[in-house]
Amino acid sequence: MKHSKLRAFVVSAICQVGFAVLLFPLALHAQLYVDCSGTDPSAYPSISAALPDVGDGSTIIVTGTCNEFVTLWNVKGINLGAAWGQRASINGGIAIWDSKYVYLYGLDIANSPADGIGAYHSTSVYVDTCTSNGNAVVGLAARYMSDVTVLNMGSFDYNSAHGIYLDGSSSILLLPWGGPVDISNNGASGVYAGTGGYFGSWGNTTIAGSAGWGVELYGASRFNIGTFLGPSAIEGNSSGGASILEGSEFSFWAVSGLQGVIRGNGPTGVSVGLGSQATFALDGVQISDHTSAGVDVFANSQANFSGPNSVFRNGRLSDPRSAGIRLDGNSQALLRGGDVSRNSGPGILALVNSSVDFTGVTFSGDTGGIISCDSSASMISDIAQPNPASGVRCKTPHALGNRNFTRKPPAPPDLTPYKALQSKYKKIATKH
Repeated sequence: MKHSKLRAFVVSAICQVGFAVLLFPLALHAQLYVDCSGTDPSAYPSISAALPDVGDGSTIIVTGTCNEFVTLWNVKGINLGAAWGQRASINGGIAIWDSKYVYLYGLDIANSPADGIGAYHSTSVYVDTCTSNGNAVVGLAARYMSDVTVLNMGSFDYNSAHGIYLDGSSSILLLPWGGPVDISNNGASGVYAGTGGYFGSWGNTTIAGSAGWGVELYGASRFNIGTFLGPSAIEGNSSGGASILEGSEFSFWAVSGLQGVIRGNGPTGVSVGLGSQATFALDGVQISDHTSAGVDVFANSQANFSGPNSVFRNGRLSDPRSAGIRLDGNSQALLRGGDVSRNSGPGILALVNSSVDFTGVTFSGDTGGIISCDSSASMISDIAQPNPASGVRCKTPHALGNRNFTRKPPAPPDLTPYKALQSKYKKIATKH
């Protein structure tokens, strides 16, 4: 209808079971159409113009490029996106405040003066096949106890600060089953998590080219990345691959025959300190081509290597602390299997009351030998007793052998409920 800006329809379902006829009325849902190109005079000229008519369960379908900053405040069950299989652009940003069940689809967001996509005290926010690049602050942010799930594919590149940011007990989960999620060339870190934040990716994720760290964790935050849905890599980040501090946890689970990659990230591949932990498990993570250490563990922190992980080509001869794996200040490492080779300096360097427990590890070509310790450090291993001629310079405090340790793989993700959400939007937003 000409000049009509609100198109509503009522859908009812009739289900017959035996001789009984049951009526299932569905709630009134509104479909609002926005044409930012101005081609359709019966559509809203901007997303912001449509928002006063939005109620719970509404869908806003957008075409064209919208030059605006969109704020969704205290909404529930809102869909906002392009028509199915299409793209729409927002030259501004989206802020989601105090809301629940918000679904974004097919949006290209850029040039926001703040976060490109920001969820603030909002839950069940879904970002499906969207990009948020070239914004003044962060590409995707979850703040103040928010949770965001990225579906199918996406990119968060070339933002002035971080690619992805979360804090305040917020969480961001990546489920890229349809293509990669790229977090590259950001002005600070690729992923920053603090104050109890959780970041998880089931694979098909690249964090690269950051001016800061690839991953930066503080305040007992957690980072968990795998390769269930495709290969994952942290590479070419200037400050280092990952910095894990203040009781934080970093886990890289390589599964499905796909190895993870942490490569060429400035001085250190993974830096673990101040009571933090790092895990590299299952089908193996390759940690290579850093100028100081592949993995640096310090200040009462721990690292666990389980499976065919490879730590190689790290360090440089001009650095006296160069090593494949470096332990310092009451820190520990547990290695089961894998390869530590071709590093400048020892394969493992243990300093200041640190210890290492390793078995089944292959060492070769490390310029400083297999392992080197200062007078306070120690090792438990399956190799011969300390013998400087064979590159073992570390004391063994007892002859009781290595600790028994096994690692169980995590269960693969159940994508069914997320794909159902996508199918629901597809049904609503498919052009007829």
